[in-house]
Amino acid sequence: MKSQFKRRLIRERVLQILYAYEMNTEGLQALIDSVLNDIHKDEDRVFADLLVHKVLVKKKELDEIIEERISNWEMDRITLIDKILIRMAICELKYFEDIPPKVSINESIEIAKEYSTAGSGKFINGILDAVYEDLKNKGILNKTGRGLIDETIKPAKK
Repeated sequence: MKSQFKRRLIRERVLQILYAYEMNTEGLQALIDSVLNDIHKDEDRVFADLLVHKVLVKKKELDEIIEERISNWEMDRITLIDKILIRMAICELKYFEDIPPKVSINESIEIAKEYSTAGSGKFINGILDAVYEDLKNKGILNKTGRGLIDETIKPAKK
């Protein structure tokens, strides 16, 4: 199975886990084990676990970033699936050095087209592009590896 397809599948599963957990905030590990029961490769499991836990730990911060981008819109009006996909993508932008920004953004858009409303892809794209530009302009987009960020971006100050 191609790595790109496998990551998409894992992101879809993470969406399922986070959605179910949002509905009933009990039994997270059992939920993870159940949804990821056919994911056997350690690298894929680690990515899924890390993404789930990082989104949950950073949820307040991620929601604040979203709220900054949705002027004239209330957070509770965003569909839950869109909100989770945006959280996941922002989390990848900020905390997953090895994932190119455009991959995180495009994957969220494509998953939204499959699982959410007709206008979700465009809505998510607008928010994530703004977040990406903001992180880039502030110099806090921490990406490594060839082709992960524009060469004109300066590394974050320490």
